[in-house]
Amino acid sequence: MDNNTSKIIVVTGGAKNIGKGIALKFLELGWKVGIIDYDKQALENFPVKDETVVFLYHGDVANEYSVSDFYIQLKERFGRLDAIVNNAAIGGFKDFLDLSVSEWKRVIDVNLTGYFLMARFGVPIILETVGKGAIVNISSTRALMSEPGNEAYSASKAGILGLTHALANSLGPKIRVNAICPGWILHEGEIISEREHSQHLTGRAGTISDIAEMVAFLVDEQKSGFITGQYFVVDGGMTKKMIYI
Repeated sequence: MDNNTSKIIVVTGGAKNIGKGIALKFLELGWKVGIIDYDKQALENFPVKDETVVFLYHGDVANEYSVSDFYIQLKERFGRLDAIVNNAAIGGFKDFLDLSVSEWKRVIDVNLTGYFLMARFGVPIILETVGKGAIVNISSTRALMSEPGNEAYSASKAGILGLTHALANSLGPKIRVNAICPGWILHEGEIISEREHSQHLTGRAGTISDIAEMVAFLVDEQKSGFITGQYFVVDGGMTKKMIYI
């Protein structure tokens, strides 16, 4: 496909784990991909080096100047934008009484404000260049349930769900906005016990491919064109399972 017909998607945190899987899925589908990631080493190790189909940018999604520059360069290179996948996140898991205000703010800045910034600077390009598109926000089942020490992360992930339906209202009908709440998704090279797998109602933990396929579905106008403002729990049934001790 030439530069005028290839669809373009951006993936934040797209150089490793779930983000990398999403980026590779869309490259497989024939899209061109822009990736913004704070992990410089992961960017250098990204398996696709062809600059005609991949734009790799070292930047911080929580910094508006970094996000703006990323989009300026993306538009110069590819000339259009069709979809945004907000995936970049940090954990910040820590005992609540030891959690500092600066640590709290950093998690919110990356995990929530970063999603706002990517939409705020990216949506005008979608509207200007193609007129219609989609945003997929990666949240977490921790937006719906928690463990001790999850305050910053869970709050940020719950905020993503509110941002998702708010954006769906503000940007419809031209741009659909949905979210995915992954459960236990095995990262690259992660191995867990059979007991850990079997606690899921599906008999296994999730894979990166499970999330990438869901993103591809939600971006596809033909398959999901009547879906917006929603969140989809992809967790092997764990949030529907009662656990007593």
